[in-house]
Amino acid sequence: MLRVPSSISVQQFQSLKIQDMTFVAYRSDVYPERNEIFFEEHAVVVVLEGEKKFISPNQDLHVHKGQILFFQRGGYSMNESIGSDYRSLVFFFHEKLLKEFVNQNQTLFVQADLEHTQPILVLQSSPTFEKFIDSLLPYFHSQTLYLNQFLRLKFQELLLHLIEIDTSGQLKSILFNIYKGQKTELEYLLNNYYLKPLTISELAHLSGRSLSAFKRDFEEQFHTSPANWIKHKRLEQAAFLFKNANKNVSEVSMEIGYESVSHFIKAYKNKYGVTPKGRK
Repeated sequence: MLRVPSSISVQQFQSLKIQDMTFVAYRSDVYPERNEIFFEEHAVVVVLEGEKKFISPNQDLHVHKGQILFFQRGGYSMNESIGSDYRSLVFFFHEKLLKEFVNQNQTLFVQADLEHTQPILVLQSSPTFEKFIDSLLPYFHSQTLYLNQFLRLKFQELLLHLIEIDTSGQLKSILFNIYKGQKTELEYLLNNYYLKPLTISELAHLSGRSLSAFKRDFEEQFHTSPANWIKHKRLEQAAFLFKNANKNVSEVSMEIGYESVSHFIKAYKNKYGVTPKGRK
């Protein structure tokens, strides 16, 4: 699983940071095959050239030049490039900066009360937004001493452009819920992510809780620890796959979120008394 922005490297991307937070990354080459992506922060992908597929549990999107995608924080998406000319800018929205933006512009969010939004919001670029993107590109080669200050202004400008483009009001609702500190319902979160190779800290972050609050709320609701619940559910899924799908041990291990086959075999034997190969 590719985690971004923490996995962004200077060899693969050009990037700009606001203090120590990645703000925007530029990529001109392509991934050779489909990859699972985990967005550690909310993100916006601006397609500059070419086409790409993005897949979430309830969306299958084929996007092209001129489209903008807002991804809510999470590890639900798969993507693959179509052709060799794909280029994009990816903006990352640190929660602290988003809350500052909403706090400074509260009059924009008076009616931001939509309850249900898609995990991937698709927008269409405008001439004004294209000019904004053009104004940002020179900063990748800028030597200005005030880069951090300029990028903070660009962050505010970006959000204002996106809110203007999004006539549905969904983005306002997403941002306002982040500002209010709205927490994700735990059963929904775990049912969507227990097969992903995510740490408990990452799940807590996705839920909008601190690690200690996540563990406390989880144990109150499920009467066990998150680690034990996830392990139990994954091994149940493994047993189901061995019975109903023609998959080998390595394939099942990867599919249920184990990045180590040996750890999976040990856990499976502890639960069922036999190794996967020794099952009936």
